Amino acid sequence: MRDSVKLSSGRSYLAIPGPSIMPDEVLQAMHRASPNIYAGELVDMTNTLPPDLRKVARTEHHVAIYIANGHGAWEAALSNTLKEGDKVLVPASGRFAYGWSEMAEALGLNIEVMDFGLQAPFDLARVADRLASDRGHEIKAVLGVHTDTSTSIRNDISGLRGAIDHSNHPALLMADCIASLGCDRFEMDAWGVDVMVTGSQKGLMVPAGMSFVFFNDKAAEARAALPRVSRYWDWTPRANPEYFYQFFGGTAPTHHLYGLRAALDILHAEGIEQVWTRHEMLARAIWAACECWSEGGALAMNVTDPALRSHAVTALRLPSPRATDLRMWLEENLGLTLGIGLGMAPPDSSEWHGFFRLGHMGHVNGHMIMGLLGGIETGLKALDIPHGTGALDAATRVLSGNHSG
Repeated sequence: MRDSVKLSSGRSYLAIPGPSIMPDEVLQAMHRASPNIYAGELVDMTNTLPPDLRKVARTEHHVAIYIANGHGAWEAALSNTLKEGDKVLVPASGRFAYGWSEMAEALGLNIEVMDFGLQAPFDLARVADRLASDRGHEIKAVLGVHTDTSTSIRNDISGLRGAIDHSNHPALLMADCIASLGCDRFEMDAWGVDVMVTGSQKGLMVPAGMSFVFFNDKAAEARAALPRVSRYWDWTPRANPEYFYQFFGGTAPTHHLYGLRAALDILHAEGIEQVWTRHEMLARAIWAACECWSEGGALAMNVTDPALRSHAVTALRLPSPRATDLRMWLEENLGLTLGIGLGMAPPDSSEWHGFFRLGHMGHVNGHMIMGLLGGIETGLKALDIPHGTGALDAATRVLSGNHSG
């Protein structure tokens, strides 16, 4: 009888690492008729967005808004600072560093990837040594992914700036914060980041379709030195618009803007420091549960050192194809959707069925995380996947503040 009963009706839970769950306030703000794009409330409201975006990024400098996903932000950052033939150094700890490097290569840049594997962060000493050896300063930029969504590794962007400075190298530091902004601590100005890119659909809790490039005066000088930048990707009019349409290079993404305004209000009402603390505590509850499941079982976290783990996404391993079995069972039977294993195995290999990811970014709280963990434990038991015991108790101890057992 039980085998024929599904419990997936009702509101589903999308626990993938982006797009993230959207708050009702964001959805309600977007549920409206199209506004006038030439004057009035939309124009006035849009003028309030850049200052509040800068607060989230912890910068006093510039921000350009694009109607694009994160790949568009990658291209915009590169197009405004580098010319064909320039060299970039890309330390890699997962698939998304390679994605950014492939974008650079397609633009005619000369890429050099330093691969640190799928379970380790950047080796900053090696990066510093490579920059020190570049005595002619051929390397014009270092591209660092803060949180690689594929591996859940969180890299030390401040340390990457330290490696550049230690080498007395003039390269620009560019940071991909698509998975980390609004989740993990990020301090653009204090950490010495010249260019930062992010998207709307993760920690900012807005549907996919907008991206943002933050840049300081050093990066603006690099833009000014270029002979040309395409009219669409040029960040100068977007960051300093004389007319409203220049914010977006054309027609405004009207409903995304209303949603973004609501999301920024939520973030600033909570306070960015509290947002970071909430994500850290919820992540620690997930890790506590996963550590219990892994004891004597088949499950393992991709990143063993908690200090190196993202607070927004957790990558996990199970013997193939059990990760896919678990994901499919949870979605079909409980209405719980987990993230696929991305970039952890060749796409033409069956081994990718041995990985999955948990997204815990943006609009998430304690009871949602406990529901996520309870669902996973239900799936492990339903599919007879070996796992240790006490996971939910361990998560409860983290969230209740009782770490003594």
